[in-house]
Amino acid sequence: MQILFYFVVVLHVIVSLFLIGVVLLQQGRSADLAGAFGGQGSQTAFGPRAAANVLTRLTTWSAVIFMCTSLTLTVLYVRGASNNHSVLDDTKPASAPAKSGK
Repeated sequence: MQILFYFVVVLHVIVSLFLIGVVLLQQGRSADLAGAFGGQGSQTAFGPRAAANVLTRLTTWSAVIFMCTSLTLTVLYVRGASNNHSVLDDTKPASAPAKSGK
């Protein structure tokens, strides 16, 4: 079970770094030099729309994988926790209030 946990952690870190990179590679609409002067051209290798579609799909799939690995890590951590006790197990019970007997 520990090997699976470590594998998912490594996958999670790789997907996190990939997601950061893909998001940083994306450009906003008309963010290149031609867009600043009202031109319709783009300086991308795939053309103006093809690159956006590829990066959008990569972002979507990497975000889905990131969320799945996050949930998987949570489930694996809870199942593998050796000390299944509550935080409140070590607390002392509150003493009964003193009765005033007038």
